[in-house]
Amino acid sequence: MPFLLLKDLPRYECLLEAAKEFPEMDPSACEAYLNLLRTGDEIYSVIERLLAEHRISSGRFGVLMLLWRTSCAPTSEGACGAKGRTPAELADAAGVTRATMTGLIDTLERDGLVRREPNPDDRRMMSVELTPAGDAFIRQMLPAHFQLMAALMQPLSIEERKTLVGLLNKVLRHAPTCGNSVLIADKASS
Repeated sequence: MPFLLLKDLPRYECLLEAAKEFPEMDPSACEAYLNLLRTGDEIYSVIERLLAEHRISSGRFGVLMLLWRTSCAPTSEGACGAKGRTPAELADAAGVTRATMTGLIDTLERDGLVRREPNPDDRRMMSVELTPAGDAFIRQMLPAHFQLMAALMQPLSIEERKTLVGLLNKVLRHAPTCGNSVLIADKASS
């Protein structure tokens, strides 16, 4: 599902012209923003094709990855194989509602990739775990997934990748503060 519905981005000259009509528009910021979304959409499309080949949605793949990371995390004894996570923990980690997570878990359970077990620490709660079939599925799929990630980033040197990560994290840290300041400024001008 693309976030930017433009395949052809406006030229910088067009953005400069638009800024004449809308003085609050920063053409450089707009260009960077549109290119970020366009690139994200293209990468998402490439990843979706890989997931479709494996007959899995991005949401279900995300849940399997969260559970696989949990099962590969060392336990307090140092061994690999920590037990599952609650649906609420998975929803928080995935950034989705609990109802959405319930639906994802239901379909993964139906397909035999996860199972719900009573939480060993609190019997009123359920814990979601990878089944052996789920573990096998994710391990079979991950090599192609990792190869695709490497192929997507191949045009960038290691130093450029570090710079990109740093810049994206800078925007990520700043993003939560922007919505409120724009809304406050907009209300003040009304």
